[in-house]
Amino acid sequence: MSGSININVHDPTAPTPQNTPLTHAPIAAGLSRPTVPDISEDAEPAEDAEDDEVSPSAMQSAMLGLVQGKLAGLLGRSSGYIESLPVEVKRSVEALKGVQVKQNELQNQYKRECLELEKKYSELQKPLYERRRAIITGEAKPTPEEIKAGEDQEKKEDDEYTPLPAATGENDTAAIPEFWLTALRNHPALSEMITDRDADALRSLFDISITYLPPKETKPGFKILFHFKPNDYFKNEVLEKTYLYQEEVGYEGDFVYDRAIGTTIEWNEDKDLTKTFEIKKQRNKNTNRTRLVRKAKPTESFFNFFSPPTPPSEETIESGDIEEDELEAIEDQLEVDYQIGEDLKEKIIPRAVDYFTGKALEYEGYDDDEDFDDLDDDEDDDEDGFDDDDDSDDDVPARRRGPPKRGGASDNVNPEECKQQ
Repeated sequence: MSGSININVHDPTAPTPQNTPLTHAPIAAGLSRPTVPDISEDAEPAEDAEDDEVSPSAMQSAMLGLVQGKLAGLLGRSSGYIESLPVEVKRSVEALKGVQVKQNELQNQYKRECLELEKKYSELQKPLYERRRAIITGEAKPTPEEIKAGEDQEKKEDDEYTPLPAATGENDTAAIPEFWLTALRNHPALSEMITDRDADALRSLFDISITYLPPKETKPGFKILFHFKPNDYFKNEVLEKTYLYQEEVGYEGDFVYDRAIGTTIEWNEDKDLTKTFEIKKQRNKNTNRTRLVRKAKPTESFFNFFSPPTPPSEETIESGDIEEDELEAIEDQLEVDYQIGEDLKEKIIPRAVDYFTGKALEYEGYDDDEDFDDLDDDEDDDEDGFDDDDDSDDDVPARRRGPPKRGGASDNVNPEECKQQ
């Protein structure tokens, strides 16, 4: 079983399989309230206790912490309560499980139909997304009606908004430079991923779109497509990231991510932004000769987004072939990857202009302290007898990322407006 435990010292909980004594006390009787001597039995006695004054709030906090610590160790262990029930009652419990199976089937059906509804409205929005792309790239000129609708919306939200002056040329179109690069940089987690080297490649990004996987696929999911103009870095016109859901909804009744699949980027020569190159001087241990070797090392880059971590299989986890620390690191990376995919799908793509202007930051509460672990470095030892010469002055250090660039967000945030979003 999994889940959180809420403990109220002044409101003892009813017996559960995790905290029930072996006695056959009725559920209504509850648990006896812990006493101070019982809770503090593991604590060291304080010297000069008579001279120390302990506030009631401090005592309550200490009691609560000790209770939580003791009960946490009981999670997953049977107290004997269920086992002690008569067989007739046990059969009723099994029947409840059978009823819940049908509930779960309906929840699965409900979520599937919700996903189909999502697809329907995504298709209805496609013409609007295409219109947005045409305005961003300068392929189409905004209509007076579109401009007025945007200005009217601004007036509703800002009483001091001043309408824009009339255009200087009737037939001119104005592309919006670095639209998607700016929008992505105004998302805190993505801003941390985008290095200065990435920015030049992302200036050729002219659209981000989403499609849903067809019903014939075994697993439901969606695909995010990054559309690029020809650039000096890679040959791909579109970079894709596919997110797959598990077939069954999770315990809380929502779809659970299964895994993510990224595009293989066809980098031009010496343009791989996910690597840096160092010139290392190596010395042969036998002949004492030296040579210069160019070595690639993984580095931070937004484009690592298209090489997501692979979830370990159940067999690998159960066999113990993967260390616990390594497993936790992969789980953290997967959690960040899934969250970014969800934000692209639910926030950035549908509200791209708000991210471009920074307005989205006024309404969204972000945690920009996500950790993005560096990839492991390549081994430095060479198999032909050469070792890296640590005293070499010819090493070329990897270019480091500068501070994240953000902008467009106003400091004047209305808390009531935030609650409404």
